[in-house]
This record gives sequence, structure tokens and C-alpha cells, in this order.
Amino acid sequence: MQAKNRRRQNFPKIKLIIRQEMWTLTAQGWAIAIALIAYSIFFTITHVHSFLAVTSPIKSAEVLVVEGWLPDYAIEEALTEFKKGSYRQIISTGGSLGKGSYLTGYNNFADVSAATFIKLGLEAEKVVAVPTPFVVKDRSYASAAEFDRWLSNSNLQIQSINLFSLDVHSRRSWLIFKKLLNPDIKVGVIAAKTQDYDPEKWWASSQGVRTILDETIAYIYARFLNWKD
Repeated sequence: MQAKNRRRQNFPKIKLIIRQEMWTLTAQGWAIAIALIAYSIFFTITHVHSFLAVTSPIKSAEVLVVEGWLPDYAIEEALTEFKKGSYRQIISTGGSLGKGSYLTGYNNFADVSAATFIKLGLEAEKVVAVPTPFVVKDRSYASAAEFDRWLSNSNLQIQSINLFSLDVHSRRSWLIFKKLLNPDIKVGVIAAKTQDYDPEKWWASSQGVRTILDETIAYIYARFLNWKD
């Protein structure tokens, strides 16, 4: 019996749980925490669109750079902006068309937009198409980089541009163009208002929710992980 007790004493004891003290919120603390979280969510919902759809133009910009994939109504707004500003030229950028090249005769968005400007009455010598080579990813960066290469090989000596984009895509495009062109060239931005949803109530439509979520994620990725996007 004594030998059996000794074996029991030598057998290691395994503890799976222990009792310990911990700090936790009081009822008042939980109420304040929930109120702060609710306010943060409300603030984000009501301000995220205006943050992403940024408009911050340079008044004396010499060139208006237009992202060629914009819809026709945004192209019309860009032309209005060009006529009321002190711009010398419009530069349209953009990559390959995903559909319609066999019917339209154009292979990229840059050429489509340039032709649209001319169709709307702009003099042909005032618009230049700068097509972007086909890329699978980093399309916004590729367009900005191609514009930078074209500018360095041209005789156009400029100190500032305004970038014309659409809605919540503007913040990300502005970030990329500034990264590439600053400090040699100052970059402003103008966001055309979307017609796909009501910007004041973007959460009330599936298109608005999808667009805001996609662009928020894309901007965070470009801003903090890889701006070549």
C-alpha cells in the first residue's frame, strides 16, 4: 500500500485551468465603449465617400490628364473643366479595351477618350492619347508611369497638372500620380460625380456599397502596402 501511495505522489499533476483575476469594463464603461464604436462607424459611413472622391485642383495647372476609362458624362465634364481653365492640353490615358475593339476600331481607352473629345468639338491638336501597355495588375500605376515616360520624351515643359478621375477612384489615382511626378510636377485632382448611385446615400444601393468597399480596400492597399496599383 505504501509503495502504491509513493507512485501516486511521484505522478505529475496536470492542470488545464487556473483561477486568476482580470480587468473588465463596468456597465458605464461598456456603454461608453459601445457609444464610441457606434460614433466611429457613423463617422466613417458619412465621410468615407468625400474622402475618397477628393477634389483638390491646382488653379494654374497647365495640363489636364484624363483617365480614359471614364464614362461619357464624365468626359463631358472634363471638357467643361478644360474650357474654363488655363490648360494648354488634354492628355488621355488608359489601357486596352476589354470589349468592342473589333467594332469601334480602337484598341485602348486613351484613344477612345481622345476621339470623344474631338467629337465633342475639341481641336485635335489640343488632345493627346497616351495608351498604356497591357498589364494584368497595377493598371493605375501603369497609366501614370506611361504618362511620365511620355512627358519626359516630349517637348512639353510643365510644372503642374490636374488629374481628372471619377468619384471614389480619385484618391487612389491622385496618390499614384503624386508618387511618380512629385516634386518635379505638382499634381491636383478633380473628381467627376458618379451617376451610378447617390453619393450622399451610397449605403442605400448595392452598387454604392460595392464601389465604396472596393475602393477603400484598394486605397489602403496602395497607401500602406503597395502604391503601384
